[in-house]
Amino acid sequence: MNQIPLPPAHPLAPTAGEGASAASPVAQDNHFKVLRLLAANPQMSQRELSQVLGVSLGKTNYCVQALISKGLIKMESFSKSPNKLAYAYLLTPSGVAAKAGLTARFLARKLAEYENLKQEIATLQLEVGGASLAAASQPAPGASQINP
Repeated sequence: MNQIPLPPAHPLAPTAGEGASAASPVAQDNHFKVLRLLAANPQMSQRELSQVLGVSLGKTNYCVQALISKGLIKMESFSKSPNKLAYAYLLTPSGVAAKAGLTARFLARKLAEYENLKQEIATLQLEVGGASLAAASQPAPGASQINP
């Protein structure tokens, strides 16, 4: 099968001397999700992948082609299948290793996001709590103040 070459400037394109960690976090997340889905269901079509991922079929094809060109997955057709368009996307040994690394980086990023969100929520709760305390201690507009 012909592979579509990826432009070198594209974040999913393989670059000389760079591993998966050099890709943007978005590209890493896309690779991780595709590898994870294909590891669980190698017969999943690109259309099914795109629906599960919530991205266009073109973007899915681009990501799958990038993973094939990086040697992380290989595509095999079923010669005995009545559906001659049926393919299986199999993770290569380097694909399994890359998935493990991507999983660790994905988890670390999500844990960091979680910690940042917890801090932001705590800050907002203090702001809201402080604002509501300040508002409660202020007299209502138009109310007269009694001076002792």
